[in-house]
Amino acid sequence: MSFKRVATVASKEWREMVRDRMFVLLAFLLPVLWMLVFGYGLVLDVEEIPLVVVDRDHSSLSRDYLYRFTTSRYFDFKGSLVGEAEADGWLESGKARAVIVVPEKFEERLVAGQPVAVQTLIDGTFPLRTDITKGYVIAINGAFSADLLSDHVARMQGVSRARAEIFAHPIKLEVRYLYNEEVRSSWSTIPALVMFSLMLAPPLLTALGIVREKESGSIYNIYSSTVGKIEYLAGKLVPYVAVSFVNAVVLWLLATLWFGVPFKGNVGLFLVSALLFVLTSTGIGLLVSIMVSTQIAALIVTMVISILPTILFSGLIVPVSSLSPGAWIQAHFFPGMYFTNIVRGTFLKGVGVDVLWPDVLALALYAVVLRLVGYRLFTKRPRS
Repeated sequence: MSFKRVATVASKEWREMVRDRMFVLLAFLLPVLWMLVFGYGLVLDVEEIPLVVVDRDHSSLSRDYLYRFTTSRYFDFKGSLVGEAEADGWLESGKARAVIVVPEKFEERLVAGQPVAVQTLIDGTFPLRTDITKGYVIAINGAFSADLLSDHVARMQGVSRARAEIFAHPIKLEVRYLYNEEVRSSWSTIPALVMFSLMLAPPLLTALGIVREKESGSIYNIYSSTVGKIEYLAGKLVPYVAVSFVNAVVLWLLATLWFGVPFKGNVGLFLVSALLFVLTSTGIGLLVSIMVSTQIAALIVTMVISILPTILFSGLIVPVSSLSPGAWIQAHFFPGMYFTNIVRGTFLKGVGVDVLWPDVLALALYAVVLRLVGYRLFTKRPRS
């Protein structure tokens, strides 16, 4: 293989790329736009839930109970209603997602030591949001009940409130969240969006760039030249690998500086893994360019084989461990899952090669295998 010929082909491809302004914009802006759009749009945090209340007791204790909901950052208090019939209208229209109904004699029963059933109506249109909302209600209700119990013990035993809390709750549960201390969904999704952008843009650019020569007929110059297959393919892919690697660095900066996601790992490991993933994704684009002859077909095929597996099997939204056995097996055949493990491991956990080496090795194997398959399938003889 002549490196001079590779450089010549790469230089020619670069000039063809920068000559098309739209293609340059597509190459550099598309990954950033995907990152921004999905970074702000793919928010899984459930906060500011529209809430209305129905207080049938109007006592100081019922107001104290409802105050815990209305001042919580998880709920967006919309007002008080007269009865459940009015609450149904709020839920049906979507103006409210949850309703708290406090019954009559709420304070009287609690002071007398009797249990009280508080009705909670939750919009169940979206099951995930419903379960999270239910968890918020249970947590606030549990905290209120614990305070009442502590007050009761303090009065009965004649001790301080702090001592009463020890008597009422001898075992105290302390939960510490590791790796994502603030439990922000963006800290999990933004690193995965680096994978998502690099899984879509590089194969698309590579496929369009190579197929463009088929449509224009300039590829016949390659067929009749002395440039070898490996020299041609290496030269064609170098500009796209370089552009995609630059995009990987830009996406890393965007995640850390713009979205504020902490990066706890080794930058070198991330860059090496990103390069391997870029080699893999451009390899996919190479295979697509060999199979199709038009840019429209390249666009459609690349989108189909990139978007669907990336969303379903990479762990972008649903953890791979939560998939069905069949889907779990399929996930291991797609490179997106391995790079997702790497970006989340380096961003949030700060783990190194000692933990992530299987994923790095898998990406390296993908990069090599895709290059070999592309080399075998590509021919310098025009297809009839």
